[in-house]
Amino acid sequence: MDKADLKSLLHTLQQLRQSVEEEGRKLYEKWRPNITQRAFTISALNLAHYLILRHHDLRPIQRELMPLGLSSLGRCEGRVMENLDATIAALGTLCQVDPESLPQRPSTHAFFRGERFLDRQTQQLLGASSSERRVRIMVTLPSDATENYEFFVKILQRGVNCVRINCAHDSPKEWEAMIDNLHWAESETGKSCKLLMDLGGIQPRTADVITPENENRLHLGDRFFMSKNKPEPNGEFSFQTRCTIPEILDQVKEGHMVWIDDGQLGTRVESVREDGVVLEVIQARLEKGEKLKNDKGMNFPDTEVYFDALTEKDLKDLDFIASHADIIGYSFVQEASDIKRLQHELEARNPGHTIGLIAKIETEVAIKNLPELIVQAAGHQPFGVMIARGDLAVQIGYQRLAEMQEEIMWMCEAAHIPVIWATQVLENLAKTGIPSRSEVTDAAMAQRSECVMLNKGPFIEEAVMILDDVLLRMQAHQMKKTPQLRALHSWE
Repeated sequence: MDKADLKSLLHTLQQLRQSVEEEGRKLYEKWRPNITQRAFTISALNLAHYLILRHHDLRPIQRELMPLGLSSLGRCEGRVMENLDATIAALGTLCQVDPESLPQRPSTHAFFRGERFLDRQTQQLLGASSSERRVRIMVTLPSDATENYEFFVKILQRGVNCVRINCAHDSPKEWEAMIDNLHWAESETGKSCKLLMDLGGIQPRTADVITPENENRLHLGDRFFMSKNKPEPNGEFSFQTRCTIPEILDQVKEGHMVWIDDGQLGTRVESVREDGVVLEVIQARLEKGEKLKNDKGMNFPDTEVYFDALTEKDLKDLDFIASHADIIGYSFVQEASDIKRLQHELEARNPGHTIGLIAKIETEVAIKNLPELIVQAAGHQPFGVMIARGDLAVQIGYQRLAEMQEEIMWMCEAAHIPVIWATQVLENLAKTGIPSRSEVTDAAMAQRSECVMLNKGPFIEEAVMILDDVLLRMQAHQMKKTPQLRALHSWE
């Protein structure tokens, strides 16, 4: 690259920097009045800078920077302006321009400030790591954890940092027994463990399922009826079920997709009736088909569904959660107003007490509103984001999941907030005791998050041990998006 080309590239970068700084500051000033945590102000400004930076197609600039041995801006999430300044200063030296016309090269301390902020936010939300492992491990508690005190001792000894109670199941009586067992195990092992309590949210489910006497599986092309009210036996359809949130059926249209049981059963709305909808099966296992079962979650990706994110049950559960949990998991949150509503409810129940919050990103609307969700939440309390890959995949399509997962992680790193990697991590291992090859690779990729969530299963203790080992091994190779080039000895 000749000197003229170098100066042209330098000019392009300087213009980009000016745009990012000016437009990012304007966006930040819109957010600033709603931020009460001073520690988050620098993170919010970096997030604003990142959003403006990513409005540009940076690929041509990256291509020109690579042969020069300079940063191609590909790992700038946590330090946008610092990365731009360092790159411009180095390029300016190559161009032999007046140093006074260049931004000051950031110090090492300033350059890595974002990593320190992320570590601090992670500790505030998920607690200090109890081992050399950077990434925390979270485990969902089974219902029998009310009676199994030894279970808590074993998982804490194996490295669990946080346990999760799903408030869609059981009751305060069972939750309190689980919490008592957790505290006893903490006392015995000397290890601390955070408690996450997940609000059930507005997840519509199947109920009152009716099937033929000798056949309970649906196959491709089969039709069944989903009603607003309890279905009647011996009706027009041999397979019937009820939607637990009937108002949704008023909003669906012909051709809309309805996914049941984490996408296992795929259906399309064939027709809309006054009392429900007729569904045609378009995805099911070819030979076995799929069972239509009670209490299975449903997703309506084509339907614009707007409800209060807090149900009556959630509000009742908050009476218990507000005084027991370290962290609240917020299901199906979509807008900043949802976060604000929950913050108001928590303050009413426990004035002046700061509780951690994890927003579960499960819909396309939540992805679009993610910056505002982050600012509203992290601007007031310890906050993290859970990538709920099960519901999210069904809502946006499996082919988009990997892309959206990456974008969510980049956005959270720019805001210096922790990410929880969730859904089906080492699921085969937890359920059968034998891991699949693909899920071990998935667990290794989870090293780029701050916490990995395992679901319940009879072999959960083995799953924790293997996950701990995988994360520790990968920690020597990967830090967020950045490869760690430790010495390799595999071929000696």
